[in-house]
Amino acid sequence: MEQQKRFSQMTEYELRNEIARLNEKAKKAEQLGMSSEFAVYERRVLLAKAYLLSPEDYKPGQTYKITDGSSFQVSYLNGYFAWGYRDNQTTLEGVPISLLEKEGEE
Repeated sequence: MEQQKRFSQMTEYELRNEIARLNEKAKKAEQLGMSSEFAVYERRVLLAKAYLLSPEDYKPGQTYKITDGSSFQVSYLNGYFAWGYRDNQTTLEGVPISLLEKEGEE
């Protein structure tokens, strides 16, 4: 069995190839009606995309729009995850920075 690299160990080229591979697997899982497997692949794509971004571009105290339409106020960053509060909730949660839309993005 081949040992797979972590996203943090991959080059940009390898990450882009992995994202394409995962998207293809997600598409097949969706076509076969395997919704749980599809969700896993979608989540892995989001994580891989986070490693293509720069965490320094995201600032604690700022509020960002999340791709699902809600807002997310960043309290702190830990690697490629932003920790904070969604829609002024009181529960701290972590999301990959690839879910956050910076000002002017759609």
